[in-house]
Amino acid sequence: MESNQPKILIVDDERSNLQSLSRIMDKEGYAVCTASDAPSGLEILRQQSINVLLTDLKMPKMSGSELLRATRSIAPETEVVVMTAYGTVENAVEAMKEGAYDFVTKPLKRAQIVGVVRRALEKQSLIVENRELRAQLEATRRRTPIGNSLVWRRMMDTVMQAAPSSATVLLIGESGTGKELLARAIHEGSARHSGPFVPINCAALPESILEAELFGYERGAFTGAVKRRDGRFSNADGGTLFLDEVAEISPAVQIKLLRVLQEGEFDRIGGKTERVDLRLVAATNKDLVAEVRAGRFREDLFYRLNVITIRVPPLRDRIEDIPLLADFFMQRYAAKNAKQLSGFTRGALECLTKYRYPGNVRELENAIERAVVLVRGPAIDEDLLPVELRVEGSIEPGAIRIEIGTKMEEVERTLIRETLRHTAGDKRLAAQLLGIATRTIYRRLETERSRLAGLEGSLIADQEEPA
Repeated sequence: MESNQPKILIVDDERSNLQSLSRIMDKEGYAVCTASDAPSGLEILRQQSINVLLTDLKMPKMSGSELLRATRSIAPETEVVVMTAYGTVENAVEAMKEGAYDFVTKPLKRAQIVGVVRRALEKQSLIVENRELRAQLEATRRRTPIGNSLVWRRMMDTVMQAAPSSATVLLIGESGTGKELLARAIHEGSARHSGPFVPINCAALPESILEAELFGYERGAFTGAVKRRDGRFSNADGGTLFLDEVAEISPAVQIKLLRVLQEGEFDRIGGKTERVDLRLVAATNKDLVAEVRAGRFREDLFYRLNVITIRVPPLRDRIEDIPLLADFFMQRYAAKNAKQLSGFTRGALECLTKYRYPGNVRELENAIERAVVLVRGPAIDEDLLPVELRVEGSIEPGAIRIEIGTKMEEVERTLIRETLRHTAGDKRLAAQLLGIATRTIYRRLETERSRLAGLEGSLIADQEEPA
């Protein structure tokens, strides 16, 4: 008997009915349990997981109605079908009001009873599936960003401080660093957590479609607008709107976005002005200060978005978190693929922690999912990791790999940052190793701080060189 067979419990004090129904259900491929009275059936319900209970209404010791009420208490997922004689249909209807799925009348007809049981199983399957989906959605909605490194904990402190406020938040970081996850965390930590969280990727849509998606439109507003449609601003009313890749918004849409932030209102395309009450969280992987200077992003909109700016660190700046993240993804995809895994080999962990991750956490997650799918043994070895991880992971400690085509500014920044990490922050020693003056180190660091400060607060001029 297969474990995935639906299990049917038949309770009837008439031996002939019990045997007949048992044969019918067995031929349909169901696992069958039988009981000649309600107390015995109740004991089976306590000990086993039953999909459908078929019970007679009129029985000694305990009636079918009493068994139904007890089943609703101890096994609420079990669907109950009651069997009754023609003269007691009223009792069967009353049983349905108490939670029975359906009833059949005696003498029983095979096609009728088989059809009712099948429909009861379909209903139970849908209920269980919906419950699991809701649980998965809730788990995703409540998922906490993972990290224990100092740079991550400092950033999360800012996130948690910003969350309860109503202030606009701007998340700045490379692609794949987890900006949407942080936006969800901000929403969950706010007073609007019971409202909707509505994300939209501004880079994924052309200007005309993005405007319609954001603000909605009336029927007939343009060709193809066959009916009225709400936009993301309307959908996010009372909650949080997350604008990912906000730097990709066109100047025309930027003006409309500025109006929403200033006035709390917008015009639906082809419609009237509407007011909206929401919190805005925006994200970008671009330097908005540079975008403003280049004339591609409105300065007044930048200041509106730049109320609380949070820089999301790339994975290469929090390598201490890689084993923690890798283990999390391994457990997630092992469960998804029904595999029992013990962890990673030492070689695999070395490759994972030495790689630079241009795709950040998203790239790490994809690498772990691939390894989990391909693994045959109890642990993930380096041979299961993508080739680029194994090649870069083979670089000797103290060496830096720089891709061909990397801009000189980024090469210089990387060399200085990695050398300072090697010297534990000793700037004089780092300058000696690089063959440059110590003041050059200070000047480059000050320039970098100015660049980041500009992202976090204002457009600033270059500061004077330290003595």
